[in-house]
Amino acid sequence: MHRGEVWLINLDPTVGAEIKKIRPAVVVNDDAVGLLPLKVIVPITEWKGRYGVAPWMVQIAPSSENGLDKLSAADAFQVRSLAQERFVRKLGSLSDSVMLAISKALATVLSIE
Repeated sequence: MHRGEVWLINLDPTVGAEIKKIRPAVVVNDDAVGLLPLKVIVPITEWKGRYGVAPWMVQIAPSSENGLDKLSAADAFQVRSLAQERFVRKLGSLSDSVMLAISKALATVLSIE
């Protein structure tokens, strides 16, 4: 499980407005950081037109490289750490340009210059 990889992840159980079910997510933590068997992820959801105005939503086009089958969005507002046991299977990897956009979205959410 490495930065930039897209995995199907079991996010249940959830509480409140947390993104739910088994869905794709991208690993965003630096591979060299962390001692616990956890990964920091950004969940991926189906793209909706209204997401275009949200700076924390990053559009991702489906490709054979990333393993996604529909126009999607990385939701940087729902970033979280998860146990590696929640990872179901690897789908693919995101391009450097998409990862840069996700990093910028995370900086917006976390108010990092």
